[in-house]
Amino acid sequence: MKVVLQNLTKKFPSRDKRKRDEVIAVRDFNFEIPDGKLIGLLGPSGCGKSTTLNLISGLVKPTEGRIFFGEDDVTELPPENRGIGLVFQNYALYPHLTVRQNILFPLQNLKGKDKLSKEEMENKVIEAAKLVQIDELMERKPRELSGGQQQRVAIARAMVKMPNVLLLDEPLSNLDARLRLQTREEIRRIQRETKITTIFVTHDQEEAMSISDMIVVMKDGAVHQIGKPQEVYDAPVNLFVAKFLGTPPINTFYGRIKENKLYIGDDAVLLVRGVPDTEVFAGVRPEGFILSEEGPFRCDLNRVEVMGRDISVVSTNKECLNPVVRSIIGTETKADIGVDKVAKSGIVRFFLIPHKVFLFDRETEERIDAEVCSL
Repeated sequence: MKVVLQNLTKKFPSRDKRKRDEVIAVRDFNFEIPDGKLIGLLGPSGCGKSTTLNLISGLVKPTEGRIFFGEDDVTELPPENRGIGLVFQNYALYPHLTVRQNILFPLQNLKGKDKLSKEEMENKVIEAAKLVQIDELMERKPRELSGGQQQRVAIARAMVKMPNVLLLDEPLSNLDARLRLQTREEIRRIQRETKITTIFVTHDQEEAMSISDMIVVMKDGAVHQIGKPQEVYDAPVNLFVAKFLGTPPINTFYGRIKENKLYIGDDAVLLVRGVPDTEVFAGVRPEGFILSEEGPFRCDLNRVEVMGRDISVVSTNKECLNPVVRSIIGTETKADIGVDKVAKSGIVRFFLIPHKVFLFDRETEERIDAEVCSL
């Protein structure tokens, strides 16, 4: 089902009674979520992503704006009538009920024309349990399950009514790293099989980028960028988005454009066309460095970290806003570039890959549209 948010705004009264200023949790949110897609709401804590999810679910009423499910305006509709499934961070399972009973519970509350027979309910419970691969755990209680299994029960309970929209609020935060990876793959598999429109809230950009069809990057209640994960990564609209996406994070430098060249410190590192002489922030993705003795960009070597698949060259540069400069290179180039030799020299030199370098206005922090190429 398509979900449309029109000028959605939520304001809360200030906790400080001496101030009349309201807290704007969500600010003029406009977005059409396509039918059958998985959308990631992504941003730091306090950016408004969970409030947006609660507005869509009906748990919170908007101050302004409208919410549509398909062509139906559901803004004033209570949560139980919206046809949604909700999965929370803390699972919210009933501890005294078995897995079967937890999944069954939403079906027992159906009334009128939606009411099901016992046989129909049992079939739906088994179907939902098989979908999340917990059909062998039906008689266990939550305390007898691992965290990952409990999360699967919560997903099955949300899916058993085959909702129009599935809402997931930081569902993986309580799991360890390996379980998080496994469970997010399961969520993607389930969403693809059922084709239910799904909205996934997370502060973990790796989670959002790995399973989402589209991501919405938020900060301070406002939407900064919407797009396919790779497109947003490759073309961030501003410095905030560039910094928020990517592991390790983007390296940010004080730079300047002078006579069609990008300078970082005293080093002319790239050609830049279409931009007048000005002060900029230059963002370089970790994979945007080529280690070479002839490279124009110089840094002071801190250490070299060999991490199996990749080598991380950790260095410093006085123009860098980050504590260190992280450059990722493949281990297959180790012999060619002489990493051990570089480690002894104390200085590292790089060529920069043009399409991995972004320029941002020093005042507005908006990305500058420019043609960047090698010297």
